[in-house]
Amino acid sequence: MGRAGRNAAGVAGMRAAGGWAVAALATLAGAGIVVGTPASRPAAPASTVHTVAMPAHGGVWQPPERADWMWELGQPLVTSNSDLMGTGVTAYNGDKPPGDNPVIYDIDGIQNPASTVAALHRRGDHVICYIEVGTAGNYYTAAQEGIPSTYYAQLKAAGELGNKLSGYRERFINITARPAVSIIKSMIYKQCARKGFDAVETDLDETFEDNEGNTGFTITKADEEIYLTALANYMHALGLGWIAKNLDDTGKTSFVKRMEPLAQGIVSEQCNQYRTCWLLRPFLAARKWIGNAEYAPQTQARFCPRDNPANINGILFSADLDGGRSPCR
Repeated sequence: MGRAGRNAAGVAGMRAAGGWAVAALATLAGAGIVVGTPASRPAAPASTVHTVAMPAHGGVWQPPERADWMWELGQPLVTSNSDLMGTGVTAYNGDKPPGDNPVIYDIDGIQNPASTVAALHRRGDHVICYIEVGTAGNYYTAAQEGIPSTYYAQLKAAGELGNKLSGYRERFINITARPAVSIIKSMIYKQCARKGFDAVETDLDETFEDNEGNTGFTITKADEEIYLTALANYMHALGLGWIAKNLDDTGKTSFVKRMEPLAQGIVSEQCNQYRTCWLLRPFLAARKWIGNAEYAPQTQARFCPRDNPANINGILFSADLDGGRSPCR
């Protein structure tokens, strides 16, 4: 199910060691892509679905290669709380605040309202919308999600939920099914685009070949690439960037290479601890933003001397992702 497991203390379903993704293959034909333009995020109902050709993604936000970040999933972000904001700390290389304060915030898309995103934008920060796209958990009410029926209920009613993810109240999604793709797109639209996020981090997006456990479906690497390509193109059409997740978790160089062209950046977990940072070479060669999260028993002294010269934005986090950060630079 990934390397570090789940963050234990935050909102259930927030993953602290998940999947990755984004592909450079053909768009999922006939999947029904909700559209907008990179310059404007439409206010149409989330259920509105249109089929159009996908525009180029050059107009979406591209995180700077060197940009400090904060990953906070354990609870709704409070911008007045310095611990949750990850501010006021000195980096391993001696950099001090405000120079090493985060300028990118990666937060849960469902539990954080549009007002929080707007508040971060007023500070001059960019905001990434964390969602899960390979499993669904029955963690939220329809009222919390702001829709008539929860995403979990919609997927269950469509018959697109499979086996249980070991240890968690989540079930794998049949990502090869059109209804499932449409439901995930509606979540991206409602929770990420309409709230004003700049990009989307997709977690549990490498469930192919039972990489995260027995899904109950037959999902190939090609299926995953088609699915992630459709999602990435959809995000770009809405003006959202795509931040891949743990592509190196699969150990497949070809998967990383195919995903990189569509992704604006990537979040990796424990690539130093598990010695998979070399699989990020396509992102390094393209000079794209890489955020690396390491956890105990790793220490800054172990991984910062490697991350800093490689232009990897490494940070030591607590496993619950519930505040605090120890950045490398």
